[in-house]
Amino acid sequence: MFFRILPLLLFIVSCSNKPVLDWQQHVSYKMTIDVDADNGSYSGLQELVYTNNSPDTISRVFYHLYFNAFKPGSEMQVRASQITDDRRKISEKILALDESDYGEVRVIDLFQEGVLLSLKSQETILEASLAKPLLPGEATKLVMRFEVDVPKEVRRAGKDNKDGVAFSMAQWYPKLSEYDDQGWHANAYIGREFYGVWGDFDVTINIDKDYTVAATGYLKNPGEIGHGYAELIEPYVSEKLSWNFYAPNVHDFSWAADTNYVHDIVSVPEGPVMHFFYKNEDPYVENWKKVQPYAVRFMEYFSKNIGVYPYKQYSVIHAGDGGMEYAMSTFIGGVRDFESLAGVISHEIAHTWFQFLLATNESKHAWMDEGFTSYISDHAENAVFEKELKLPNKRAYRDYFRVVASGAEEPLTTHADRFSSSRNYGTSSYDKGSVFLSQLGYVVGEGVLLKVLKEYYSNYVFKHPDPEKFIRVAEKVSGQELDWYLMDWAQTTKTIDYAVLRADVVLSQNTLFCDPLLDVGLEHEHSRVYLKREGEMALPSDVLIETSAGLVKNYHIPLLMSRGHKPINKGVRLLKSWSWANKNYSFEVCIKKEAIAKVLIDPSGKSADVNRNNNSI
Repeated sequence: MFFRILPLLLFIVSCSNKPVLDWQQHVSYKMTIDVDADNGSYSGLQELVYTNNSPDTISRVFYHLYFNAFKPGSEMQVRASQITDDRRKISEKILALDESDYGEVRVIDLFQEGVLLSLKSQETILEASLAKPLLPGEATKLVMRFEVDVPKEVRRAGKDNKDGVAFSMAQWYPKLSEYDDQGWHANAYIGREFYGVWGDFDVTINIDKDYTVAATGYLKNPGEIGHGYAELIEPYVSEKLSWNFYAPNVHDFSWAADTNYVHDIVSVPEGPVMHFFYKNEDPYVENWKKVQPYAVRFMEYFSKNIGVYPYKQYSVIHAGDGGMEYAMSTFIGGVRDFESLAGVISHEIAHTWFQFLLATNESKHAWMDEGFTSYISDHAENAVFEKELKLPNKRAYRDYFRVVASGAEEPLTTHADRFSSSRNYGTSSYDKGSVFLSQLGYVVGEGVLLKVLKEYYSNYVFKHPDPEKFIRVAEKVSGQELDWYLMDWAQTTKTIDYAVLRADVVLSQNTLFCDPLLDVGLEHEHSRVYLKREGEMALPSDVLIETSAGLVKNYHIPLLMSRGHKPINKGVRLLKSWSWANKNYSFEVCIKKEAIAKVLIDPSGKSADVNRNNNSI
């Protein structure tokens, strides 16, 4: 009897211990705020339904209170004063704020199902102990009253930016922190990157009738408020208008408002409607008009090469500082010439895919956000502006080589807030992250890389993918093992350096790789080419040999631990694999030594080889 029951018990235990995979939490926000435009403040009511899809019981929740960072003594100000290159002068700007321009979020009270909760505020993080623990599969309603003093814009959001936009409202509401299979991510707002819970937003903004509001989501009541969305149906009956937006399946909500916005609408063929909001004054109007058809082409490019944009509209909003991506929209700030404006719009629209549809935890993996975006936006600009560059992200390689030469490089696994300098953050996240993709194309083939990006999007749109999930997609599509690539490139600062040592005469009976055009009169005199891996990180290698007669022969050397190789084009000779343990490698060619004019490793320049001086003889 015991022995019959034991297998059943083991089966039950094994099932109960099986990890629950691919779950994610869900939120449903309903918020109403009443804006005092003259004083730069608002009061708000937030009703939030939080669904616990995790296998864990949740006894407390955390909220982000981002605007509390904008006052002297905050973690943002202190950290900015410590890094070696505060290029945006964040610390200096915060310290220079008048007290009336400080940011502050005051949570008046928070109820769970009508029960008042105990709160603990720690600058930009609010902790609330739940009155009733939230069990797996259950949902609970959290109702909050809050008040906000909007800071003068220092970074990304606030009032009265340097272009004179009245309200750039990003990170403006108490935002529930994300809980995933790694637990809570209640990160203080120190300056970089975000992570949010997927859900639906119903937001009403009551603001003076002179303002035009641009926001995430769809305007539900255009006939009531007019202001460029539709003809005004009813006369104004109040000094304020209520703008009601609905955004389904997003993980953040942003808005901007100004009394002098132009609002243009352009349709993308077989795609969304694009809205452009910008100041109706010089020097903005000309370039903001001129850039619109290019923005449409960028949208088409990303939909074609990554995956179809899933919403019905997208807004490009003159607000904020620099450029910053948000749900269904972007903020673009600063006085820019046309090339700069087009470039930043391309980059920020691309973020819609790499962060707002493929929602990685960009605090931990900023390179999957900024780097992937930089790669694809460089390629989009190359295509749209017909630049015909062979390596569209060449600048990313240059910046990466520069930080390696400085000896200050930090691994991609560094938290976005922990980099020792802004330069290191930028080089790692934007540049080394961009090179990650183009170099992966060198490893698996350009056509395969395109398939990888599309499959990655298809598998993980509206989810929170991480580096391991991306590399598994790349492995499945390419048929190679690629964990070594992710580990060495992202988790270390090991560098790539391959060298051509020499070519020597060799007497051989091997005619396997002989070319009749080159083999005339050679008898048995061939050459052996000797290569060496000088760097700590290995890659497969493309090798080009050019003869004195101008003939070119191409070879590919797979990396043994990839257990495969990229598609081999016609005319390319596939050689035996090179193992990581052996730093030296040689192969035989059917060419006299005297006839060899050049031997070159990586003729495409897509490997991030830190010393190209030894790549050829």
